[in-house]
Amino acid sequence: MLVSNFIDGEVSRPSGPAHYATEKGIKSLKRTVFCYSAKRISLIAVVCFAAFTLSVAQKPAPETDAKQPAKDAKTTDAKAGAKLPYVLTVKTRPILNISLKAEKAKVSDVTQELSKKLKVPIFLGIQRQNELLTVEFSELTLEPALQLLSPLVFVDYEIDTGSGTPPKPLGIFLYDADQAEPPTTAVVNGSNQSMLIEGNTEDGVAPESDEAKKKLEEQPLRIVYENKLLSVKAKKQPLALVLLKIGEEIGVPVDIQNQNLAEIDTEISKLPVEDVVRQLSPHIRLYQRADLTRAEKRALRIVLAEPPRVAQ
Repeated sequence: MLVSNFIDGEVSRPSGPAHYATEKGIKSLKRTVFCYSAKRISLIAVVCFAAFTLSVAQKPAPETDAKQPAKDAKTTDAKAGAKLPYVLTVKTRPILNISLKAEKAKVSDVTQELSKKLKVPIFLGIQRQNELLTVEFSELTLEPALQLLSPLVFVDYEIDTGSGTPPKPLGIFLYDADQAEPPTTAVVNGSNQSMLIEGNTEDGVAPESDEAKKKLEEQPLRIVYENKLLSVKAKKQPLALVLLKIGEEIGVPVDIQNQNLAEIDTEISKLPVEDVVRQLSPHIRLYQRADLTRAEKRALRIVLAEPPRVAQ
């Protein structure tokens, strides 16, 4: 038991072994309290650091990082597009027209893009493959535009006499100046061909007497092809026979798919083949080649097609 002595108004603390033990216990208690406080503070610090680390780990990445690749891709595409040495535009309304601005662009690159937009195969001459093109034109129709791309140009067309639409290009040939004309079957071919068999020893012989000329004029079917113009005179003649006779006269194969033997009466004088077949029937398909360099056209094939079936 600790006893304090009051001497002259002051507190007298005991000395000796008992007092030393008491102070030692107090110091030990202080150290214990200090260690406990230190450990508690350390524990709180560890808990706070762990909570902060978890919060940082769970924090979502900034949106700009996720969108950055898309922006980079767009930038790359824009740069790639800006590097093209040409700008090509193809419009179909009101009519087919082409615009092109090229500065030392490869003809092969330009025609590849043009073929894709037209959906028509384009064939290049050997010299055209690596030739550089510098040209600028706006809203030209197909043929004038093609003439600015090559010194020798051929276009093969399909003409449907019953559609009322312009001729449909099937193949375009941009050839070298000294290159031969492409084969007639390059893009226009067919496995069927009808034959006309007739016997007349006087065919190809010009009539000499007036009686012979009159007899010739009175023939029910007469086909004349001169100076690239066709004349047809038919009196109650089957359309198939008229077309076969035209094919024989102009030197092209004829495919008769329509077996209707309806007869026609017509008289057409000195017109291009295209205009003649348009007048004969709406069920004819004429395949024709245009030589744009020489401003010439010639037939490649004639087909008398089956009329479209009417849905019941």
